[in-house]
Amino acid sequence: MLLVIGSVLLVVAAVLLPLTVLALRRWLRQRDLTRLRPGALADMEGQRVTLTGEAVPGPDGPVVSGLAGVECVWHGHEVLRHYWSLDREPREGGSRERVCDSIADYDSEDLFGLVAEGGQADTERILVDPRGTRPRGAELCLKRLVGRPQPGVASPADDLLPRVRGRISGVFRGETIEFEYREWVLRPGSRVRVTGQVRVRDGQVVLTAPEGGTLGIEHGVGDRPTRVPPRRREALMVATAFVVCAVTGAALTVAAL
Repeated sequence: MLLVIGSVLLVVAAVLLPLTVLALRRWLRQRDLTRLRPGALADMEGQRVTLTGEAVPGPDGPVVSGLAGVECVWHGHEVLRHYWSLDREPREGGSRERVCDSIADYDSEDLFGLVAEGGQADTERILVDPRGTRPRGAELCLKRLVGRPQPGVASPADDLLPRVRGRISGVFRGETIEFEYREWVLRPGSRVRVTGQVRVRDGQVVLTAPEGGTLGIEHGVGDRPTRVPPRRREALMVATAFVVCAVTGAALTVAAL
């Protein structure tokens, strides 16, 4: 009887062996993706992935934001023109409508890096191509209102206008009230989540916008409770079952003999 049970357990262990190897390989692959290992991602070229890590400077080093002069890895700004609308002229008991138009909008296109917490910025860096994307929740580092000059009234100099990048355009309707400058940045060390397509350029792994889609960048991703990855749980369960079957089966077989 012991021989039969031992033999059956050894057969089960033999069946579990390739499953154990497969589960371990899948877990190690998931671990490498979590640690943002470029080698693991290079094998996924063309696939869509979501990665979380710390933003670090790209190949050209840190960049400086155009308006506030803040050191960052990405920056973008917008200029709003506030004005009195001509659609509603003041009448008795009425008032003009205050509205605004965006007359300038700019996002930097410099590549920046993504590393796991504690990773090396040079050797373990995944690059992110942010072209055409404004990160969600980016830090607002500057917000300033500059009124239009009034005849005979001293007003603060608009030193931000010459720093605006990109083209200033729009239909300048109504009576200008003031200009509003806003600028957002991603600072080095910021925790971000990036969703995009894996590409390999000149040996570097780069996350880009998928064809016909957009790259997703979310800033300010907070620390979450540590959870056991599904692949790790699966690998541990299968490996434990294999070891138990193999050891118990071998012991019972030897005892029966």
